[in-house]
Amino acid sequence: MNESSSAPKPPYYAVIFTSKRTDGDNGYGQMAAKMDELAAGQQGFLGIESARVTGLGITVSYWESLEAIQQWKENSAHQAAQAKGKTDWYQSYTVRICKVERDYGFER
Repeated sequence: MNESSSAPKPPYYAVIFTSKRTDGDNGYGQMAAKMDELAAGQQGFLGIESARVTGLGITVSYWESLEAIQQWKENSAHQAAQAKGKTDWYQSYTVRICKVERDYGFER
């Protein structure tokens, strides 16, 4: 889901994860790649977009339903990564869950 043309048709849900990282990688990059791969295999997963600028990261994952989001939150490997995030990788983070009613864009 890196291009607007591959976005799902509304309605769908977006989980917006905004974070400030601690210094150093400390295994973060490897775990992030593993979580992306694992999420992609979850039922109801539609895609993901991510950006990081000077310590601030924003990752938006897209889901078919609130139930799919809840199943991802309860995934044991994801829970282990969340715990590691609190102890090692993040200074702070915020999670926002939104229903996308409509979207539009432009592509040259």
